Amino acid sequence: MTIGLKVRIFGLMLKLLPILSWGPTYERSDLRSDLAAGVTVGAMLVPQAMAYALLAGLPPAVGLFAATVPVVVYALFGTSRQLAVGPVAIVSLLTASALAPLAEEGTAAYLGAAAVLALMVGLLHIVLGIGRLGYLVNFLSHSVLVGFTAAAALIIGFSQAKHLVGVSVERKEQFYETVLELARNLSATNAPTLVVGVTSLAGLFWLKKLAPRVPGALVVVVGSILAVVAFGLEDRGVAVVGDIPGSLPSFALPSLSGSLAGNLVGTAFVITLVGFMESIAVAKVYAKRHRYEVDPNSELIGLGAANLAAGLFGGYPVTGGFSRTAVNDSAGARTPLASLITAGIVLVTIAFLTPLLASLPNAALGAIIVMAVIGLMDVPQMRHIAKVKRSDLVGLSVAFFATLILGIELGIAVAVVASMLVVFARMSMPHTAVLGHVEGTTSYRNVNRFPEARVLDGISIIRIDAALSFVNATNIKKLLIAEATPAATEPRALILDASGINDIDATGAEMLHEVMAETKELGVALHLASVKGPVRDVLRLAGIWTELGDRLHASTDDAVAAISQRRPAPADQRRLGIDERCQPPPSNSPEDAGESVGV
Repeated sequence: MTIGLKVRIFGLMLKLLPILSWGPTYERSDLRSDLAAGVTVGAMLVPQAMAYALLAGLPPAVGLFAATVPVVVYALFGTSRQLAVGPVAIVSLLTASALAPLAEEGTAAYLGAAAVLALMVGLLHIVLGIGRLGYLVNFLSHSVLVGFTAAAALIIGFSQAKHLVGVSVERKEQFYETVLELARNLSATNAPTLVVGVTSLAGLFWLKKLAPRVPGALVVVVGSILAVVAFGLEDRGVAVVGDIPGSLPSFALPSLSGSLAGNLVGTAFVITLVGFMESIAVAKVYAKRHRYEVDPNSELIGLGAANLAAGLFGGYPVTGGFSRTAVNDSAGARTPLASLITAGIVLVTIAFLTPLLASLPNAALGAIIVMAVIGLMDVPQMRHIAKVKRSDLVGLSVAFFATLILGIELGIAVAVVASMLVVFARMSMPHTAVLGHVEGTTSYRNVNRFPEARVLDGISIIRIDAALSFVNATNIKKLLIAEATPAATEPRALILDASGINDIDATGAEMLHEVMAETKELGVALHLASVKGPVRDVLRLAGIWTELGDRLHASTDDAVAAISQRRPAPADQRRLGIDERCQPPPSNSPEDAGESVGV
């Protein structure tokens, strides 16, 4: 085996298993920080994992299983040093939404379907990662994600209200149905449950504000268990978690059928997009803060491996979480060893501490979920989006209301389509500018922004700041023809400043050909300036480049000078930066030989 091949194999191993890059060079000085972070996040993850499993319609033990082996696997395959992987609120809600029509909560079929969903999510992550298709998450714009998560926060919050007040509410497909069903059953509120729920919420708020480093969820769990035991609240109607199996996660391949996979594929794709977008966003924040890089495609493979592990070890889909990652970083995490310690804490809890959790009230878990999703209602970010780009509120609003009205999967699908339509609408009416000359310079600027810029007699100058394509060809043609109205004075010319055009398709090229013909009939010559390479390539293949001949210029100023002075066309277009494929003239030929510029 050659040295070069060995180097390539080692490089591939490092890319596939990032632990090989940081593990052998681990610094002992980081151990204390990683240990503190791992213990802190572990104390936070145990109650959160149980609460999120409850949100997904699964037994609390499944949440704990999803917080063990998947966390270890991500630590081996992931590139982020601070990202805390495990169950999260939105993925839990998506899981419940997908599984509710397929099986009854708590049954073996329901648990099996959750594991299958995790496997499908894992496979989708890995396929996207191997295919280097991480860019697909760009179809889910930031504004759409903000609107979607805000709506999901409301749905999650109301789904937990039944646990906070101690009433039985039938699961409904639509958000408004859940609200109405809850309102109809409020008269049956269990007072002790309400007290536990409100007290738990108040405790979480108080601890977050006054003692943010204290694991509030753990404090609430311990306090609520002590209250249930001390005051006999279970006998007074307070619902508790009950017995949790103390068995560690075991390997098992879930039963998979074609019909089940068909029913879950849509949700699996949504979870993949939403989960990866959430993970990569927070991973990049902390990578930038600690001055290292995360590879999106490697992250896809790491998250995919974690979800495969979740499906094979009795869990359900997982991803990186905002709040736990923030805690992980603030607690001092330096490497993924912190995540390995977190998984160890959860395993110890499963092995030895589950009997102590039997009296944990569902109201406390509901309060933990509500507290966690309050942050998803990011009102400051909504205001920021409205301030920066008001049109982005369309995607945000559609995502918010579509998710509330139509449900999670259909809502986000509608939101993505709506955001893409907004993009197409922008493309169909791109930014254009009528240019005028700035006195004393060779610059030409938008006359709407620079009123002092002088519009030249007999010469119209238009700049288009977008690719020319089938989406905007019709509108661009109307604009160019309108600006090509013959002037009363000579010369009569239309200059298209192509500096803002970075691409052109066949429809765009055909449109330019039509504009050339129609402007010629009007007695106006079309000139092109500052044409970029990719556009030149297409214009050459379409025959337009040759047809334009001496009406091609390196800059708008050159075009104006050539038209005004009736300057001959330059023979050496390569030297002047007009076209790299134009051969220089023979040495015995005048440099500026050529036909006169046609107007």
